[in-house]
Amino acid sequence: MREIKNRYFKGERILYGLNDANLDGITFGEGESPLKEAQNINLKNSIFKWKYPLCYDENVKVENTTFETMSRSGIWYTKNISIKNSALQTPKLFRRASHITLDNVHFADAEETMWTCDDIKITNSQINSDYFDKDSKNIYLDNVSVVGNYVFDGAENIEVHNSTFVSKDAFWNCKNVTIYNSIIDGEYLAWNTNNIKFINCKIENDQGLNYIDQLEMKDSSLIHIDLVFEYVSNMDVELNTEIDSVKKPISGKLVAPEIGTLIMDPNKIDPAKTTIVLKISG
Repeated sequence: MREIKNRYFKGERILYGLNDANLDGITFGEGESPLKEAQNINLKNSIFKWKYPLCYDENVKVENTTFETMSRSGIWYTKNISIKNSALQTPKLFRRASHITLDNVHFADAEETMWTCDDIKITNSQINSDYFDKDSKNIYLDNVSVVGNYVFDGAENIEVHNSTFVSKDAFWNCKNVTIYNSIIDGEYLAWNTNNIKFINCKIENDQGLNYIDQLEMKDSSLIHIDLVFEYVSNMDVELNTEIDSVKKPISGKLVAPEIGTLIMDPNKIDPAKTTIVLKISG
């Protein structure tokens, strides 16, 4: 493996097509695409200051590295990349990339990031972003904090553990989502989604969980949520808390300690297709 250590580079495509190299303590200054079409690269303790740093690459490991604000559109069409213990300050960082592993990273401004990507694993990380992970698939999150609206719009095959979301319109238009032991705070959660499960979750959400086909909830709490389950079909929901109001579910079973207001309009739905059980605790 070629060794490159403690260097400052500037200029367009300065290490274009680099293969089989260890880079340590490198600062990439002004100049686009410094490591475009690189393969088998180990990079640590480094800084990217300019655009398109790791596009069209393959087999890249990054550690203790900073992507500054102008290193935007940085990791597009790249395959098999891992990043850990790093600061990701720039928008549009990932696009149409695959086999992505991130651990202990901070996305300071992840606008339009992780769009149309595949095979993503994120652990122990913080994300600040609107529209994060749009139209991506095969996603795994554990101990991740997400702040930003419209996250995971159109995404598929998502598994989440021990995470927190402060987000309006999260998980819209998704398919196959399972969320364990997590907290979700926002509005209009998971509209138009197919097959979503919440296991031991706490949700505070205005008019969330509507227009869903296949909704499962177990050992979960809905705090201050109103007009919920509108046009939800094939529901299997068992809650630990009372619900402020339920509106026009299409079919399935709902178990809760109490429902404040129940709206069942026979002109819109068949009330007989939904079983509602009030399970008084204690």
